[in-house]
Amino acid sequence: MIDPQRLVEYQGTFQLVNKVAEGGMATVYEAQQLGPFGFSKRIALKVIHPHYAQRPEFLQLFIDEAKLSANLLHGNIVQIYQLGEVAGDFFIAMEFIPGPTLRNIIERHREVGRAMPQTLAAYITSRVCRALDFAHNFVGPDGHRLDIVHRDVSPGNVMATWDGHIKLADFGIAKARTSVDPTSDGIRMGKKHYMSPEQLLGLEMDGRSDVFSLALVLYELLALEPLFREDVTSLALSEVALTPLPDLRKLVTNLDADLERLIRAALDRDPANRPTAALMGQALDRWVAAQQEATSPDHLEHHLAQLFPASYQPPSLDDEEGTSFSNLRSALNRKGGLLSKPFG
Repeated sequence: MIDPQRLVEYQGTFQLVNKVAEGGMATVYEAQQLGPFGFSKRIALKVIHPHYAQRPEFLQLFIDEAKLSANLLHGNIVQIYQLGEVAGDFFIAMEFIPGPTLRNIIERHREVGRAMPQTLAAYITSRVCRALDFAHNFVGPDGHRLDIVHRDVSPGNVMATWDGHIKLADFGIAKARTSVDPTSDGIRMGKKHYMSPEQLLGLEMDGRSDVFSLALVLYELLALEPLFREDVTSLALSEVALTPLPDLRKLVTNLDADLERLIRAALDRDPANRPTAALMGQALDRWVAAQQEATSPDHLEHHLAQLFPASYQPPSLDDEEGTSFSNLRSALNRKGGLLSKPFG
């Protein structure tokens, strides 16, 4: 029997399967965590680039991401399992998400020339609101809020599982009351087309900065194009902080007036006038309910199956012929013709 006062030491092995994504600071791999008696768990392994690992401020960001995210146990947040180092390579082991990012979904919609259903876009966004609300109000061991701000809410950092669940990822530049902030040295971190005015201007931020960024993501789900496009920093500052917002209903075909008002409220230049993530999520849920169109993980799963027929990976099916990948497509076709229907 294990003594509860004794530390239990263990060794782990990760087998890299393939590269999933490569970003500015790190590379993410699909991997298998291997253990005794044939134990194997599919995970994602995020490895910081060696040249960033040698810079203390960026290595601290990487470490802070793991420490900050490790206890954010929420169904709409990618889970962190372990922070480690092997021969100078620093890694984070995390939940593997089988499915596309919102960036992939937007690009695919644009490719097939079809708009995303507005209720589905609102539903997806409301799930991200839940994740943000949990992070914004997270309480540390001392009983005080950590005042976490994600600071990088964008289509590439929100993922959908093939079975229709939404996950917020990458707290790599998140700021909490207890963490190091490299932006204090004049470094601007994040994606400028999704930054709030206060983030672009280097001002104090709270959770309502993430709400602004999320409203931009919602707009892009509907328009299939970003609202802000300027690449030159000075022009981007003017576009985001000074230029009046355009008439969104002229940019998005058949945009519901109430949904537009929700987006505009979240895009208010004054953070004090924006809703919190919780209030934005509740407003989106009420709007979806008023449309009398059912939205659920099942509906998102079906939408993804039609949108990505070649790469869609359905969950196992209870079928008399078994559930090998070779017969999943035929099984789905028998159970309602899901993959045989045209996308729409």
